[in-house]
Amino acid sequence: MKILITGSNGMLGHDLIEVLKDKHELLLTTSKTLDITDGDSVMDFIVNSNPDIVINSAAYTDVDGCESNPDLAYNVNGEGVKNLALACREVDCPLVHISTDYVFNGQNDRPWVEDDEIGPISIYGKSKLKGEEHIKEILEKYFIVRTAWLYGVNGRNFPRTMLELAQNHSEITVVYDEVGTPTYTPDLAKGISELIETDYYGTYHLTNSGNCSWCEFARYIFEVADVDVNVIPVTASEFARPAPRPSYSVLENRNWVENGFEPLRNYKEAIKEYIGLIK
Repeated sequence: MKILITGSNGMLGHDLIEVLKDKHELLLTTSKTLDITDGDSVMDFIVNSNPDIVINSAAYTDVDGCESNPDLAYNVNGEGVKNLALACREVDCPLVHISTDYVFNGQNDRPWVEDDEIGPISIYGKSKLKGEEHIKEILEKYFIVRTAWLYGVNGRNFPRTMLELAQNHSEITVVYDEVGTPTYTPDLAKGISELIETDYYGTYHLTNSGNCSWCEFARYIFEVADVDVNVIPVTASEFARPAPRPSYSVLENRNWVENGFEPLRNYKEAIKEYIGLIK
């Protein structure tokens, strides 16, 4: 297939390239080569290149930055996605869109399933939801892939930050009342590569298996990396940040499993691989 990947220089974009490059023809764009907020440019590019499928991994993902730059957030995460959807409809190709656990309000006592009531509490979550809504209004052939707590070799992320802080600190405070599933971008990319071989269109939750709090995750990272650091649990309210975060973000990968795909491996196995690569 001829696959157009937006945001190809991002953390997930790098791993999508690695997973897809041997089997498919890839058209790679970044914000410099294709501004998804420019509707005319997006339409021209997609009509002229005529891809078999588009994977949108471009997004404004700075959660706190979105609070102070709402126009930018809605432009990239909402209008940009609308532009891609309109162009995909024009050439009749499916769109894969990477979305987020932040479309939910975080107030739940069980893992979120795909058709649970949405209710984002941050500008980031609201802007990402707007993108989902545009896709559903415009396209019939789409894969919306909600994921969470991403980390990978190419980019800033929580495990890397923890290991860097540990070099100069004997104690680190980490939030304990936010729970989710750390997801390794190579595993997510492999899942997406399986999904695009099908016509099982719709909305999917796709994360590694298992769940933990940020505090538990930090402790496990240090255990695997054999680093001696005292992790001090704090509440999210004590760790003040501009944007509110969902307190419970575990996503049940229900549609993924029901469509016959294998669950992604446990996050504990994935983080072992990641630490082995970066140490």
